[in-house]
Amino acid sequence: MSRKRSGKNISGWILIDKPAGPSSSDIVNKVRWLFSAKKAGHSGTLDPEATGLLAIALGEATKTIPYVTDSLKAYTFDVCLGSETTTDDQEGDTTKTSNIRPTTQEIQESLKIFTGHILQTPPKFSAVKVNGQRAYKLARENIEVELLPRQLFVKSLDLVCRKDNETVTFKMVCGKGGYVRSIARDLGRKLGCFGHIIKLRRQWSGSFDISNATTLEELTLLKETNEIITALLPLEASLVNIPEIAFDTENAKKILNGNPCYANVSEVSDGQEAWASGNGKAIALGKYLNKQFYPSRIILPLNV
Repeated sequence: MSRKRSGKNISGWILIDKPAGPSSSDIVNKVRWLFSAKKAGHSGTLDPEATGLLAIALGEATKTIPYVTDSLKAYTFDVCLGSETTTDDQEGDTTKTSNIRPTTQEIQESLKIFTGHILQTPPKFSAVKVNGQRAYKLARENIEVELLPRQLFVKSLDLVCRKDNETVTFKMVCGKGGYVRSIARDLGRKLGCFGHIIKLRRQWSGSFDISNATTLEELTLLKETNEIITALLPLEASLVNIPEIAFDTENAKKILNGNPCYANVSEVSDGQEAWASGNGKAIALGKYLNKQFYPSRIILPLNV
């Protein structure tokens, strides 16, 4: 017999400015506890030492996580030139060193091969599964495994500034599944000087931006004053990049029963993903095809 999960039926998004140290799961668990929510999940892992935007979905908002996970994301990061580590960041042991220090122009020219659709091999210390086990667990046990390259779309990779001869700051906008540590490692190898991440921060993800995020400390204070709900964004905040089709109450009920509904909307392309709303609330995700909205995932409405 399955155990019923305790907590409140609360739905929405909370944006956290993650500090260095705790894991993404640690942050999710803390937020779930602060809201006393039944269910919570995040839209993309950040390494423990990374900081920045961690978008956390509560309740029914977890059904919209893929629309944030699959969106573009932006990172700023510092790379230390001159050495490579086991983890591709400053937490690992140094494995290779070099006295070579490329010029700023050489660095800029090398960035071209890291944009567009590229192949990227994940770090050995990553959450990628190998034969059912996480790569980082195997790496900790000194078990050598071959991680296969994966496709990654990099929209842009720019040199922001050169702080000194060994430290360079970059900004990258990329798609789902990107490992910034791998970019630092591969860039260092391309330049012949080796390199690793020393600072990483996620600036935005899909429709969510770090400027709208709160800290765990601020969230805790809001809980103490019973104002924590003011930090919660609506479930629909994650769907702004796909079109909405509004339905009246009668047709909304049909959709909630899994039935397609007629919707002649010129602003939505045939075959395009969309979301259906009733009384201003998201009720379903689906596809617009031949002037019909076909629900593929039902979202329980608050008021229909």
